[in-house]
Amino acid sequence: MAKSIYFTEEHELFRQSVRKFAETRLRPHADEWERNQHYPLELFKEFAQMGYFGIRYPEQYGGSGLDYWYTAILCEELMRSGMVGMPVDMMVQGEFATGVLCDAGSDELKREYLMPAIKGEKIAALGLTEPDFGSDVAGIRTSAKKEGDDYIINGAKTFITNGNIAHFTTLAVRTGGPGAGGISLVIFPTDTPGFTVGRRLEKMGARSGNTAELSFVDCRVSRKNLVGEENKGFAYIMDHFQGERLVLSSFANGIMEILIEEGIKYAKNRVVFGRPLIKHQVWRHRIADAIALMETAKQITYHATDLLNRTRNAHREISIAKLFATDVVKKVASEIMQIHGGYGVIEEYLVSRFTRDVQGFTIGAGTSEIMREIIFRTSVPDA
Repeated sequence: MAKSIYFTEEHELFRQSVRKFAETRLRPHADEWERNQHYPLELFKEFAQMGYFGIRYPEQYGGSGLDYWYTAILCEELMRSGMVGMPVDMMVQGEFATGVLCDAGSDELKREYLMPAIKGEKIAALGLTEPDFGSDVAGIRTSAKKEGDDYIINGAKTFITNGNIAHFTTLAVRTGGPGAGGISLVIFPTDTPGFTVGRRLEKMGARSGNTAELSFVDCRVSRKNLVGEENKGFAYIMDHFQGERLVLSSFANGIMEILIEEGIKYAKNRVVFGRPLIKHQVWRHRIADAIALMETAKQITYHATDLLNRTRNAHREISIAKLFATDVVKKVASEIMQIHGGYGVIEEYLVSRFTRDVQGFTIGAGTSEIMREIIFRTSVPDA
């Protein structure tokens, strides 16, 4: 596909490295890991050795001090592993759960939790969603009440990626009154008494990934584990959603490129009515439409990435990218499945798996409805 004006030679070398890792180390095991809904946890150390967990983080904490372009490239190319679940787990480790810790956490917290996460020695989770509160982050109920030098935490979380394997969770809790102004973030060690992992949730797609329910009953955590300022957690969460939404947009872009490649390959070899599918105008045009959607999604995402790198404030543009890319990847998957005919619903074909996997993209890291609300509010502030 077309090269972007945004990428340097260093970016392209990184892309080649990630692609090789995805295609040679991960792809051969994708079917097994998806079927078993499990992958070896040693992969966290392998990803760490490749430098994938510390891309944007300072060198003093073991990171590489790079920028969001490398995150976008990493996410696009990890889709060549042929699965979504495991890469999502890895990006929770490298972005979702650790970004706010890096930006707002104390030096002590960074050394105790961020550095081991970058090294793949501790697995991280992000604890936001609750049984009754997903998109409405400001409504969360999990409480953290002060008692001496500790917080006493009670509540429940659900849909938590890495929740069943994590050593610590960047946990959203209510330390103040109702609404957004009463939320804080704390680093919660999962060996804390009173903490239990509920069900490991089985999903329609992303089956190799870990998703779980969590329970907290009178869990005592030091107030030193507070990330940033008390009752400022909502602002931290909203700001760092930018990184999460870039990840999902880039996953979608990577999947579209792979699906189109798969569709073209199949259409060249599948003969119907005496000639290959690729020679039928209807399929040439439908493939062209898929390419147009992919290239548009990429350029929107790259514009948002450029702005995020330069200003650290691209909520509107990131929301547009996430809304568009995660919507059109479903359309592209549907078209490529149709090209494959009956084979498109057979498990051994990658299009079948990816068509399932992308259904959750318009929900994770903020639903499409939330994206539209952000886009409208930032575009029409006086309405």
